[in-house]
Amino acid sequence: MIGAIILTTLALSVIIGLRYLMIAGLAYWLFWGGAGRRRRSVTLNRQPPRPETVRHEVIASLIATPIYALPAAAALEGWKHGYTKLYVDPAAYGWWWLPVSAIIYLLAHDAFYYWLHRGLHHKSVFAWAHRGHHISRDPSPFASFSFDPAEAALTAWFLPLLTLFIPIQVGVALGLLMLMTLTAVMNHAGREVWPSAWLSHPIGRQLITATHHDRHHKYFTQNYGLYFRFWDKAFKTDHV
Repeated sequence: MIGAIILTTLALSVIIGLRYLMIAGLAYWLFWGGAGRRRRSVTLNRQPPRPETVRHEVIASLIATPIYALPAAAALEGWKHGYTKLYVDPAAYGWWWLPVSAIIYLLAHDAFYYWLHRGLHHKSVFAWAHRGHHISRDPSPFASFSFDPAEAALTAWFLPLLTLFIPIQVGVALGLLMLMTLTAVMNHAGREVWPSAWLSHPIGRQLITATHHDRHHKYFTQNYGLYFRFWDKAFKTDHV
């Protein structure tokens, strides 16, 4: 099984790396590739992403890729041997469970990341575990996956571990991974694409967008959340 996990890790590393480069690259081209494409977004960066910063983001992301691939590979190989709660038949737990499981995974991931993220900003670990991500004070979409190896190792295991305990259909899991990727890319784009009416809407005010997360890159001590602003609001770290 160890050999299978290694091979699956290599395959997933290629898939994850290519997905990152394609989605982040497309977003970079849309947001920073031409003046005509900037009119429908609000610029958050103080200056365009610098080439050396983008280069750091890409290199750090590709280093983090196999670290994220390893726990995912272990979960997939474990699924083949019946060790996880991943399943194929959408009706196996009832159709109602598909959206419910997605919400559970999102809420659990959001809570986990908020508290881990705050911990990574502690002065005893920041320099070696999280500083690399904050080199991007004016981030580009490529910063969406730009993590120090230590941070990648701390965060990569959580969702694969959940599959040991909480059933989730394979298609739902893949959809969540794509949603997470798109969310991360948009929140690091350096531009806000959502209209102001949505940002001020009762629902929109509960969600993290580029405007919210960009302040974290600028000021470090606020806006630690991942998807929702609940934890930031509850613990007085929410600022817009």
